Amino acid sequence: QVRLVESGGGLVQAGGSLRLSCAASGTFRPFGMGWFRQAPGKERDFLAGISWTGSSTYYADSVKGRFTISRDNAKNTVYLQMSSLKPEDTAVYYCEADPDSSSYSRNYYLQSQYDYWGQGTQVTVSS
Repeated sequence: QVRLVESGGGLVQAGGSLRLSCAASGTFRPFGMGWFRQAPGKERDFLAGISWTGSSTYYADSVKGRFTISRDNAKNTVYLQMSSLKPEDTAVYYCEADPDSSSYSRNYYLQSQYDYWGQGTQVTVSS
C-alpha cells in the first residue's frame, strides 16, 4: 500500500511560481509518478509524468515550458515546479503513482494507469 500526501499549494498572483511536493510512504516500488489537476466541474487532466529513474519526463502541452517535474527517490518525494502561473491553472492538484513500470512510457497520460493518489492540494492563481 502506498500513501501520497501533496503540499505546497496556495494563493499566488498571475505570473508567479509555486513548488508542489508529494511525499510517498509505504511500499515505494519502482513507480512512475504523475501530476494531475482538476478544476471545478471539469475532468481530471494529466499535467506531467516522470519515470522511476527520472530519466524520462512527460508534459501536457498546456504546461510544457512552464512546469517541471522531478523526483528524489532517497526522500520518496516528487516535485512539481510551476512558473508563469495563469488564472486558468487554478485547480486542485493531485499526485499519482503507477506501479506498472513496464507500460508507463506508453500510458503515462492515462488516469487509469495510476493506482494511487493523494488528497490533493489547492492552487489558486489570481489575475
